[in-house]
Amino acid sequence: MIVLLGVLVVVLGFATRRNPLLVVGGAGIVTGLLGGLSPQRVLAAFGTGFASSRAVTIFVITLPVIGLLERHGLQEQARRLITRFAGLTAGRFLALYLLLRQIAAAVGLNNVFGHAQTVRPLAAPMAEGAAERRLGPLPEKAREKVRSFAASADNVGLFFGEDVFLAVGSILLITGFVNTTYQTHLEPLDLALWAIPTALCALAIHGWRLLRLDRTLERAVAAGREEAVK
Repeated sequence: MIVLLGVLVVVLGFATRRNPLLVVGGAGIVTGLLGGLSPQRVLAAFGTGFASSRAVTIFVITLPVIGLLERHGLQEQARRLITRFAGLTAGRFLALYLLLRQIAAAVGLNNVFGHAQTVRPLAAPMAEGAAERRLGPLPEKAREKVRSFAASADNVGLFFGEDVFLAVGSILLITGFVNTTYQTHLEPLDLALWAIPTALCALAIHGWRLLRLDRTLERAVAAGREEAVK
């Protein structure tokens, strides 16, 4: 029972609003020592756990790399690149991004796109660049709207696309729960097939909203110019 004092450390740490990393690390050290492990074995357990879950901590490497690229002009280059495509508006670009995001998620490539690695450094600046090429400088409210729609394209594409993939965790969780609880035999393929119409509806509905973004930006820019004249 004394080993469970590690849980008490976690409770006290979060109750006093300490750093979560320090709280969990301290609880692990306390639990290991009370469990009879030597300091060397506790340290080895930390190393083994970090190595076995390094995929979870890959963001520690990804985020600094993206930060360095942004510092050296990644977003400016993205805006400059999109201006070469005359017919590509902000709405059309984001609708294309939604389509690609949903297709990638449907085949299990969830980590190819994402907010940190794609939306912030590339998709949002490119959508802003497309809007500015067509409408001129954007008011701050319109710029925030473009960024929010870029984020929504990623969210909707991932959420409705990944359900089509057989091996996604949510599909396996649902089939496992249903088969265990109701003593039935539900295959992941059945859920994936039923998810296809939903994914197509989500693509059509949100794609239509993204295409209407161009008109919304036109009105926002016109209203901003009228206010500037007054």
